[in-house]
Amino acid sequence: MWIKRALITIGMLAVAATAQAQTVLKVGSTPTGVPFTFLDAKTNTIQGMMVDVIEEIGKDGGFKVEIQPMPFSTLIAALTSGKIDIISAAMTGSPERAKVVDFSKNVYSYGEGLVVPAADGVGYAAVADLKGKKVGGQIGTRYLEFLKAQSGAAQVNAYDSLADILRDVSNGRLEAGVGDYPILAYNLAQGNFPQVRLVKSYKPGMIGPINIAVKQGNKELLAKIDKSLETMQKDGRLDAILKKWGL
Repeated sequence: MWIKRALITIGMLAVAATAQAQTVLKVGSTPTGVPFTFLDAKTNTIQGMMVDVIEEIGKDGGFKVEIQPMPFSTLIAALTSGKIDIISAAMTGSPERAKVVDFSKNVYSYGEGLVVPAADGVGYAAVADLKGKKVGGQIGTRYLEFLKAQSGAAQVNAYDSLADILRDVSNGRLEAGVGDYPILAYNLAQGNFPQVRLVKSYKPGMIGPINIAVKQGNKELLAKIDKSLETMQKDGRLDAILKKWGL
């Protein structure tokens, strides 16, 4: 009997030691990118589709995740400086970003959306239709430079978050705003910013995927992430997460 008890005790200690030794990786996410990543006021934690995805990846890869909230524009700098180990947010693995960080396989794809004051009933179809207007884009995104290069806007203002853009479109400080379509659509579907309209006739000019980022050269971690993404696509977990967040 004592041998059996000793074996059970040893087993429990081994499990405890393994749990204690499990690697904890810091994950950078934004508090304003609903439904991808956002600050849940009820729990005071970062939640969202990309949080669910990286947590599932952690389970598959044998590591725990510690979500670190930060502005979108600071994510890559935080990763390259070693303050975080992973970026899991609404970030596209563009060629420019891929010069400084390594990206995973695609997680989800979408393009930009256009918002205008609700009183503006014009059927805008492309970014060029914003010529001469005062428009806004988010710092650190591809859309800000896209607006500057392609819109012909009279003024392009830079904002830290899409919530700030929506607010200024709502109060009349901006004539239009461009940003991640799913984030804009989710905010307006929740009844936020009733004075703002999402332009249904608009056709995105920049469609791209969301990717998870790691520090350049971290091949082992990237391989774990890619393997988990493949498994999640096959076993239905990824589709379930997308459905949960209305994507």
